[in-house]
Amino acid sequence: MRKKLLFALIIGALAVFSLSIVSAQDKPYAGTTVIIFGAYTEPAERDAFIAGFAPLEEATGIDVVYEGSSDFETLITARIEGNNAPDIAGFPQPGLMKRFANVAVDLRTVFEEGYLEGQYNESWIDMATMPDGKVIGIWNRAIVKSLVWYSPACFADAGYEVPTTWDELLALTDQIVADGKYPWYAPMESGGATGWVGTDWIEDIMLRTTSLENYDNWTVPVNPDDRLPFASPEVKNAFEIMGSFLLNESYMYGGTISVLNDRFFDTGVPLLSCEAYLAKQGSYMPGWLLEDYPDLTIGPDGDLNYFYFPAIDEAYGNPVLTGGDVYSMYNDRPEVREVLKFMTSAKSIEPSIIAGTFLSPHLDADLDLFDEANRGIAEILLNADSVRFDGSDLMPGAVGAGTFWSGVVDYINGDDLDTILERIDASWPSN
Repeated sequence: MRKKLLFALIIGALAVFSLSIVSAQDKPYAGTTVIIFGAYTEPAERDAFIAGFAPLEEATGIDVVYEGSSDFETLITARIEGNNAPDIAGFPQPGLMKRFANVAVDLRTVFEEGYLEGQYNESWIDMATMPDGKVIGIWNRAIVKSLVWYSPACFADAGYEVPTTWDELLALTDQIVADGKYPWYAPMESGGATGWVGTDWIEDIMLRTTSLENYDNWTVPVNPDDRLPFASPEVKNAFEIMGSFLLNESYMYGGTISVLNDRFFDTGVPLLSCEAYLAKQGSYMPGWLLEDYPDLTIGPDGDLNYFYFPAIDEAYGNPVLTGGDVYSMYNDRPEVREVLKFMTSAKSIEPSIIAGTFLSPHLDADLDLFDEANRGIAEILLNADSVRFDGSDLMPGAVGAGTFWSGVVDYINGDDLDTILERIDASWPSN
């Protein structure tokens, strides 16, 4: 009996030992840690981001640790310059990422040739590629700015149809005026950041009226001699097209004075009451209304819906203005490579997709995971002919978060446009 019991215990111990070996073999990176440093600190966004790594952690044993800071730019600069870079850093602006291109790992050495092209639209790769061909970032979460919001109920009551072309948008705008109503609402008041709403208009118009080369040379010129100045005909034209909407008292709910005095996060309010019918704003706009309208619904039968801000010149296709996170790698270890590769798949942001907080820039995104509100926006992003990042976020801070914003305010206030554009150009750093 004792021999049988001893034999059973030995067999049991061997089974446990064997399972531990299999478990260790199944998790080749058990005991390793990868640090990701980013700018997101809002609990829901942060938690959804972290939750996205659960399948990778379970399969590999890697412990993915996220560190977030509202003072990201200052701290990432200090860490990199102090030789204490995180394994991976998530940048809210590609321009900041490119400041550290000399210490970032060239991802062409991490991924096999053609891999990134299978994961992203070419435009995403272009935005993380240096002039020498070095690829220093991959994209993980995104938002879309090229949207116009409206109320399906207000449209139905007035007999309006959603426009799909620029000419149809202009015709609808004039029809609403002819009906004695205000077509547009574009509030910009944002404290010291007032003007950013207008820069989004101008950037979207630039993508629709000139080449990607011109857009890139306007926002992040590789060669200073190639910089497209604000005083150029292309940029001036974009300002004027924006002005044809925002400076038209007949078009703007509350008049032009509302553009600068009304709070940007009230953008959707007059749409719900049919006091205005159209508002150009990003995919995040409904979130501003949830505190006052907790039951707000989005979709063709919802309280609000959206359509793509139409192309203006067919020669430039259907571009999308976007924002999002781009991630660079600074410590080249096998487990860091594993995490970064996982981030090139939509699988890594499924919790964010399901929560409705972000869109996916990945070609393998499963559209069925998106709720009705975001599925159409995701399709707009995935089907874009070209994608470019918010221009003001790419420019030097003195311009993009300074004179460009204030220049929009001055233009809405009635200052001379040529003088404004010359003033913005004069503020562009010389080095």
